[in-house]
Amino acid sequence: MIRVAMLSFWHVHAKDYARLAVEHPGTDIVAVWDEVPERGRQKAEEYGIKFYEDLHELLAKPDIDAVIVDTPTNRHRDVIIAAAEAGKHIFTEKVIATTTKECKEILAAVETAGVKLTVSLPRLYMGFTQAAQSFIQEGLLGTITTVRIRLAHNGALRTEKHPNGSLPSHFFNLEECGGGALMDLGCHPMYLTRLFLGLPDSVSASFGYITEREVEDSAVATLRYPNGALGIVEAGFVNSYSQFDMEVQGTKGSLIYTRTDDKLLIRSTKLEGEQAKGWQEVTDLPSLPSAFEQWVSHITYGTTASENIQIALDLTRLMEASTLSARSGAVCRLSDLAE
Repeated sequence: MIRVAMLSFWHVHAKDYARLAVEHPGTDIVAVWDEVPERGRQKAEEYGIKFYEDLHELLAKPDIDAVIVDTPTNRHRDVIIAAAEAGKHIFTEKVIATTTKECKEILAAVETAGVKLTVSLPRLYMGFTQAAQSFIQEGLLGTITTVRIRLAHNGALRTEKHPNGSLPSHFFNLEECGGGALMDLGCHPMYLTRLFLGLPDSVSASFGYITEREVEDSAVATLRYPNGALGIVEAGFVNSYSQFDMEVQGTKGSLIYTRTDDKLLIRSTKLEGEQAKGWQEVTDLPSLPSAFEQWVSHITYGTTASENIQIALDLTRLMEASTLSARSGAVCRLSDLAE
């Protein structure tokens, strides 16, 4: 049994990871620390486990094997490095850090300590993603020309039920989060675009502030590639209805997925027979373990989440470049990022 401590319930998904740890037969939650002691004590009481006010006291406990890190993003570097140096395996919410420099410092500490790190990048392991990546690799779409992915919801919109929006108020704190819609929701379309196209040469981003918060509540980032391909990442906190739309365009075909009907469609000139006559629904989708399940497996069998970690590092690069571009109004080349 892997004994897990929850390090903060700051993030909205912390409760989901706690549930996964409770439900997984190989893990058990045994302790809580939180940078907000009152919240930590409340959660410890809820789960019937011990609360530690001092992070280093918790990390020094030999009967704790691993931690789930859901602190404010600006605390990730110090908390994750401390956990790694204490010999604890780490599962964490994206992004690892808001700068490439801090992300590399974290990864260096993890490698030196020999602990197992996995980052929550859930849409990497969904069936529609894996099927799309297979079609791209098989060449069914030809040369990829454009990837456009959008993820949005209404978390910043003020309503009668939620006068300040349905997201926690700290999600609009620039210092804690490092950004808004793009840094939070935009992570998902960003790492999917990275999966399909690789790393671009440069990024150009624009942020919108519809609700006049400290952080952007709508965003668009354009990724430019040496062969002329484009990646378009869109995110928003100001959409009445939740949206997730993905399209991949190539010289030989196109691929579309929308959460609205939960269907993956492909059309390709390289298909034959009946399949060549129009859009085809892909019904045989791969099934992969979740990021959390993979983390438990890496701890159990001594393996490393190499692809997950590389994509998480690249995600930080892309988020940093997008933020710098939006702030300056200029294109940001990835080669110019401080490492």
